Amino acid sequence: MGLSLSRMKKNSLIQSLVRVLFLVSMVLIVFSSCRKDRMLITGSEALLSFSVDTLRFDTVFTELGSATQILKVYNPHDLSIQIDKIFIESGSNSKFRINIDGVPGNTAEDLIIEPNDSLYIFAEVTVNPDEPVSLSPFVLEDGLRFETSGNEQRVQLEAWGQNAIYLPNRFNKGGVALLSCDLQEEVWTDSLPYVIYGILVIDSCTLVLEPGTRIYMHGGVARTVDEMNNVQIYNDGLIYSFAKGNIHIEGTYEEPVIIQGDRLEESFQQESGQWVGMRLGGTDNVFQFAEVRNSLIGVLVDSAASLEIDQSKIYNTSGAGLIGIHSQINANNCLFYNNGGNSVQLGYGGVYDFNYCSVASFGVDAAALSLSNGICYDAFCQEFDIYPLEASFRNSIIYGSRKDEVSLSDFTGGMEPDFYQISFSDCIVRVEDLLDPDKGGYPNFFEDFCTPCLNAGQTAVVFADPNEDDYHLDTLSIAEELAIPIPGLDLDLDFQLRDSEKPDVGCYEYQYQ
Repeated sequence: MGLSLSRMKKNSLIQSLVRVLFLVSMVLIVFSSCRKDRMLITGSEALLSFSVDTLRFDTVFTELGSATQILKVYNPHDLSIQIDKIFIESGSNSKFRINIDGVPGNTAEDLIIEPNDSLYIFAEVTVNPDEPVSLSPFVLEDGLRFETSGNEQRVQLEAWGQNAIYLPNRFNKGGVALLSCDLQEEVWTDSLPYVIYGILVIDSCTLVLEPGTRIYMHGGVARTVDEMNNVQIYNDGLIYSFAKGNIHIEGTYEEPVIIQGDRLEESFQQESGQWVGMRLGGTDNVFQFAEVRNSLIGVLVDSAASLEIDQSKIYNTSGAGLIGIHSQINANNCLFYNNGGNSVQLGYGGVYDFNYCSVASFGVDAAALSLSNGICYDAFCQEFDIYPLEASFRNSIIYGSRKDEVSLSDFTGGMEPDFYQISFSDCIVRVEDLLDPDKGGYPNFFEDFCTPCLNAGQTAVVFADPNEDDYHLDTLSIAEELAIPIPGLDLDLDFQLRDSEKPDVGCYEYQYQ
């Protein structure tokens, strides 16, 4: 009887265990079924959230090393989300590497983030600042891209690959750095390059750039949101001086001061529009042996401002090279070329004096030189203002591929001569339609404005090789021995002595071998 009861208890226990195992199996089956049929958010709403939109590495590398940052990726939805693909845009060529929730690799596919959950991405960059800047530039940039249900999202990756002085700082792309020194001087040297990572504003201060100083402008599209939540998008990379701010560039022939974009790869050397340019508002700006290149505009001298520019170059710009607006500019032994707009644009009047300058424009649908005494306030110029213009060009070349490389615009219609005083003497120009009265031209241009001058046609031999950006004089150049000596301007752009009796026209004196 006892044995029978024991067996009954044992059978009952087995049956209970079976039931439990059955229930557990059913739960696992149901759970597995739920996992298999997980509800995913799809379509345009299948978007991720990120802890930051730009992952910045704040290390300035002075030796070979690496740094790591963490990006948190959120699923803010009440449904699961599938990330079809995560990848670094530059792939295996990138300086950056990623690790997604402990799994290394610059690419990952078919990842699931549960509702209101997240995953971690560890990003690493390794930099060798001893590499040339063309291989390890000042600012390393890449993108981490996410694809979800046909949507694409991107997180910017940024690091600093060279030992440099970064302004306004390394965390404020599109930010403003205010340079102010109580009307004293701030001196920058050649000890380290300067990288402007936003906008440099100079006020109540004179910025002095010593020989050999290098300034690299990190341009591109910047995005800001104002107090009214309005999004503003503009091109970044600007040097801007207010009325009490000035720049003194003190370069030498051996050590010029260079201001350019920060991309130094060979493919970027001729690339224009990499940064905005320079806008001067002070009355004591002096450029000596300066090179400004690869910007949207070169140098804009604002209303009532002044610039003394000697033995300098402004080139490879998307728009105008040198702009004067109701300002004062004295230029000697300067070269302006490869400008997408006018190489020199002087508008709304002002006082200008150019000596021994070469203004070259090839393959551009804009005159090399534009002179105007007015400014328009609407597209049809129905509203405008006029200001007196005084412009003098001596021993200079204004030449290029257009029929007319000089553009003149007198807003008074010739009724007020005192508002339009221009003169060219001992210059080489190229004009054709400018002489046609039926086209609103000046048939007496060579009698009234340009005397003595030489009008050079399409086949004229002037420069050595414009196709190779060589604006020295050709052996047979018509510019040789055509100038008149100007006291105090005995040296050309190459710091070579000019002929004391019959110098050459333009910024270069031909050097006989």
